[in-house]
Amino acid sequence: MKEKEIVIDHFQLGMSATTAEEMAKLAGECFPIGGRVQEAAGEAFDWHDWYTAWVKEQGPENGAQEPTHLMVQAADTFEATIPWEQLGQAAVLFAQGGVPLEKAGPIRLYVPNGSSKCLNVKSVVRLRLARLDGSGHEEASYGFKRTFSAEDLRMNK
Repeated sequence: MKEKEIVIDHFQLGMSATTAEEMAKLAGECFPIGGRVQEAAGEAFDWHDWYTAWVKEQGPENGAQEPTHLMVQAADTFEATIPWEQLGQAAVLFAQGGVPLEKAGPIRLYVPNGSSKCLNVKSVVRLRLARLDGSGHEEASYGFKRTFSAEDLRMNK
């Protein structure tokens, strides 16, 4: 079975695609998610470790501006917009029992201690790193996508 790709869309560095396995390798150290989210089980990596390594891999000489928000899209049209400062303890679940996630994969993002008790988004297929100047967002927002484009409808046949 081919591993599902995750689209990365960075406001300054452009778009790319990766897999959960590639993300975990790039992040470096992995840990049991239960250490950050008691109700969860499986192997995870730190969001900021991955992001720092990913920016370095993209090769900008002076680094990249820090995003103000992470916008996450799931396969089931669930979306979340999370202020960057709430991602301090964020972790990405990518495997359970050494096997890639099947049910909630390719990755699941957990954001403990944010504006909700523990925001988590399963079946993440797109990560958009954005600068939303003057947005005034201090809390995470989340819910199911309400509008569909023609392309969305073609992709979900």
